[in-house]
Amino acid sequence: MGFSQGVSGLNAASDDLDVIGNNIANSETTGFKSGSVSFADIYAGSQVGLGVQVTGVTEDFSDGTPTATDNPLNVAISNSGFFRAVDSSGGVYYTRDGDFSLDDNRNLVTSTGMNVTGYPASGTPPTIQQGASPVDLSIPLTGMPASVTTTSTMAVDLDSDSTTINTTTTPFNASDSSTYSFSEPLTTYDSLGNPHNINLYFTNTGSDTWSVNAVDGSDTAGTVQNLGTMTFSTSGALLSTAPATGTQPTDTFSVNMAAVNGSASTNFSIDFAGSQQQYATTSSVTAQNQNGYSAGDMTSYAINDDGTITGTYSNNQTQLLGQIALANFANPQGLTSDGNNVWSATSTSGPAMLGTAGTGNFGTLTSDALESSNVNLSNELVNLIVAQRDYQSNAETIKAQDTIMQTLVSMD
Repeated sequence: MGFSQGVSGLNAASDDLDVIGNNIANSETTGFKSGSVSFADIYAGSQVGLGVQVTGVTEDFSDGTPTATDNPLNVAISNSGFFRAVDSSGGVYYTRDGDFSLDDNRNLVTSTGMNVTGYPASGTPPTIQQGASPVDLSIPLTGMPASVTTTSTMAVDLDSDSTTINTTTTPFNASDSSTYSFSEPLTTYDSLGNPHNINLYFTNTGSDTWSVNAVDGSDTAGTVQNLGTMTFSTSGALLSTAPATGTQPTDTFSVNMAAVNGSASTNFSIDFAGSQQQYATTSSVTAQNQNGYSAGDMTSYAINDDGTITGTYSNNQTQLLGQIALANFANPQGLTSDGNNVWSATSTSGPAMLGTAGTGNFGTLTSDALESSNVNLSNELVNLIVAQRDYQSNAETIKAQDTIMQTLVSMD
């Protein structure tokens, strides 16, 4: 028996204790992946082994448990994938720690200050430019600009029993309710975000026909716009619309918004598809919508389960700001752990494959949550006892060898 076996056993057991201790120390570290030591025996041309060696430390990339938080910038990954982060010198790293925050420039950063990367949003309205090179993500306080109304819809249920009005003898007058049968306001927005209260007036002219007029409440001249007529079938379904002037697509009229506070005079379409004429207690509107809005300031933001970042604004609109990119590898075990909850790619791991949550071989995200460490403390404490006994047993082999050597030396 030589000392080499015992010494190698002590070294291996010491490394095992180090890894177990590191696992226990990081049992509360967000996104931490536990490790385990791999051993191999040592032979050199003899059936008598020369001891043991550590061949590597294998990380367990199984999921930790997502833990809910109250932070809208927290994100947890389930299944495969890593967040992609870039440090100040341009180095690219990968992490499972979704404890993000904003720096003084409102860039999205990791807990160690690296920039989180993803796909930008651009265009009007903004859309995610997937396939583009990842960029540093940010949540700017820039307000949302106004958007002019270009289209609108309104489904009306007109009372077939309402009094028929002869528009020749009783011309329309917005100030006289006896000259029309029903009115309904529609709020729209011009290019500067000024709201316009467009009042629509419906007049039953008989023979299942209704005339439609509009007055823009922002028009100081109170100009009346004769939009045209709506014709219904004997069963009450809308058959057609006929514009007073010009032509337009079926079921729609064109309405003018007056110039206000420096905005240009613009037109928008209003689609009455789905309208009907029925016997009812009173005429009513069953649906109404338009695509414009005023300017707004950001009031809140959120990271969604698909990784998209959206801002909510004071004009009750939301807008895409970007989308977090995920990375995956052919062999995650080949990644190099660099501390600070990050890994870097190696030739063994293969290059990073980029994508988004829930697509291909990428995992899913849980917003307002963090992935806890996957360390199982019960198992680690048992492993600690085994590693400690291993260390003590190897120490005993050295002690026994030392006793034998002393016996040999003391022989006369």
